[in-house]
Amino acid sequence: MTTTQPATAHITIVRQKPLMTMRQILLMNFGFFGIQYSFGMQQTAVNPIYSFLGASPEDLPLLNLAGPVTGLLIQPIIGALSDRTWSPRWGRRKPYFLIGAIGCSICLFLFPFVAAIWTAVLLLWILDASNNTAMEPYRAFIADKLPPSQLAKGFLAQSFFTGFGITLANISLFVFQNLITGATSAGIPYWVVGSFMLGAVCSIGTVLVSILTTPEIPPSEEELAALRARKGGFIAALREIWDAIAEMPGELRKLALVYLFQWYAMVCYWQYVSLSIAESVYGVGPDDPRYADAVSWTGLVNGWYNIVTFCVAFPLVALARRRGAKWVHIFCLLCAAVGLVVFANLTNQYLLFIPIIGLGIAWASIMGVPYIMAVRMIPSTRYGVYMGIINMMIVIPMLIQTLTFGWIYENVLGADPTNAIMFAGILLAVAALTMTWIKEPPIVRDVDDVMQMPAGAH
Repeated sequence: MTTTQPATAHITIVRQKPLMTMRQILLMNFGFFGIQYSFGMQQTAVNPIYSFLGASPEDLPLLNLAGPVTGLLIQPIIGALSDRTWSPRWGRRKPYFLIGAIGCSICLFLFPFVAAIWTAVLLLWILDASNNTAMEPYRAFIADKLPPSQLAKGFLAQSFFTGFGITLANISLFVFQNLITGATSAGIPYWVVGSFMLGAVCSIGTVLVSILTTPEIPPSEEELAALRARKGGFIAALREIWDAIAEMPGELRKLALVYLFQWYAMVCYWQYVSLSIAESVYGVGPDDPRYADAVSWTGLVNGWYNIVTFCVAFPLVALARRRGAKWVHIFCLLCAAVGLVVFANLTNQYLLFIPIIGLGIAWASIMGVPYIMAVRMIPSTRYGVYMGIINMMIVIPMLIQTLTFGWIYENVLGADPTNAIMFAGILLAVAALTMTWIKEPPIVRDVDDVMQMPAGAH
């Protein structure tokens, strides 16, 4: 084993990692499918549940406060703790995303049986905490396992399963609506209940497949000695998060500005898309019985853009290699910006599927391409804590949106959900513009790139 940057306290360890076959990479990422099914239900079904329970549209950002707050607090801490963890039996990252998956399954099972807004909010907090416990170690797990030459494929495999998981979540809403009738005493349709039950099974089942089929790489004696030397628990983890933020590479700080605009925009879309479709296509509000049809159609629209996501995820690998991750991400963000502005002005429900393709392309890039650049900027011994900090770059914009968009929606956008969707499109264009400021790091190639080949490769 050799090391680089010996003068720094936190170094990148360049080690020989065997190249993985495509089947191994897919099995390793399969658990992301279940985690993202859970996220898909949050995108499409949670806000309609709030509406079924009587919440007003301007209150939706505050009711979704759980996501940004739990992400801000939990992911960096879990990341720092997982960097300090090693068990010969359980590994380094696996214990965390297994616990998170169990929590997600329990919450998804209970969520559709809520009878009041406060119980829905409480369960959303627990669900988001579980999602965040699972998400960050999973990204660090990919960086731990793959050599630099396969990192793009690994992270975009996560984009593939992101699209696949969210697609199933959204399509299940439409399918179950045509198969299941009736509603709970709180007015939540049983077809929504069915989608949550399927998610509860997928969340734990897919993570178990990944855990059982993909062993973690055990640390070397040198790494074990370094782990033992890093004493301390929770307080030490907080100190490490602070140090990592202070030492954050300059290009990663610039990426945070891109994240501010792109994630603020995505949350606006998720919160208001069903209301926008209800208004522009069906001509109704959340109090009308036909709003349920708008929610169901929103599931199809969101399912379609996520089909696009998993269709384009792997082609983006080759495109990023040829054209650079930076310019690929700029192009994808601009596709979404144009698509959302057009989407908000359509009144035909079938035409909605055309412009939303742009969002599907951008979503594939958002979930994978920035990580290709980020792992070139950070030392390998701090993958966990920096993946948590990158998540802070995601949830802080969500928190800002939660605290500010209610006022913007009422006083600037005229309480019109279609304006909210166009506003999201404009923000994605601004994110593309700020992306031009970043200097993309060079591609790192190490010894296993040229010395190792997958078993059976020719």
